[in-house]
Amino acid sequence: QVQLVESGGGLVHPGGSLRLSCAASGTIFSINRMSWYRQAPGKQRELVAGISSIGTTNYANSVAGRFTISRDNAKNTVSLQMNSPKPEDTAVYYCNADINGGGWSVRNYWGQGTQVTVSS
Repeated sequence: QVQLVESGGGLVHPGGSLRLSCAASGTIFSINRMSWYRQAPGKQRELVAGISSIGTTNYANSVAGRFTISRDNAKNTVSLQMNSPKPEDTAVYYCNADINGGGWSVRNYWGQGTQVTVSS
């Protein structure tokens, strides 16, 4: 069974930095796109950043230039470096990935989420 487990959330001051990590485990043949989403209270879940298997990245306008997504294909991990966070970045952050667990099927998986609170 494939699992995504996030780590690194917590409280960070505005203008500080925080790094989120997500590790995929289980029977994994390959991982296509990996992404970070977030959901703030009372709001819909939104895409923060995504990265393809060959490293092509895309970002939400609200985080471009402040956040950086990266991945380690050998370790099946994806990270989100959050620099200069703002209070409006406060949310539960979720890891998401398209994973081939063998055969021809690719399934989409979600992590359990990690809380990020930006506050002074």
